Amino acid sequence: MDAACEKNIDHLPVRVMFHDEARFGRMSDPRACWAPAPCRPVVGLALVREFIYVYAAVSPQDGYLDYCMTPKMNTMNMNQFLSQVRNDHPGDFIVMILDGASSHKGKELIIPDNVALVRLPPYSPELNPTELIWNVLRKNEFANRVFDSLDAVVC
Repeated sequence: MDAACEKNIDHLPVRVMFHDEARFGRMSDPRACWAPAPCRPVVGLALVREFIYVYAAVSPQDGYLDYCMTPKMNTMNMNQFLSQVRNDHPGDFIVMILDGASSHKGKELIIPDNVALVRLPPYSPELNPTELIWNVLRKNEFANRVFDSLDAVVC
């Protein structure tokens, strides 16, 4: 944390944020099911795989949440999210704690002046409170639901 704050040359107030991303979408894979003979259900096979990625950063000190939705998880979209966070908190120095995903450490990653990245140890999602957001969303909004379209997932 001290090393991250060394970048704060303007001595701005420090805001700690935890970042993570999650994938939500539609995935259908019809399975065989039991039915009494001679009745056999007819199901058209249509494998659907459509996803949207949600980038989020939460500030535990005040509960502030920044998020955006993108069609892919990559360094370009991570750059856009970091830029969004920078613009949402122009008077703060952001210490963003995140995992070691490849999009968080690519050569093309552009880290704004008022942002410092601190990586969590590998395989430690329990240290990131943003993971709790995904758990609540999956349990309360997505469990046992079938969506007709990707737009229905987003709404």
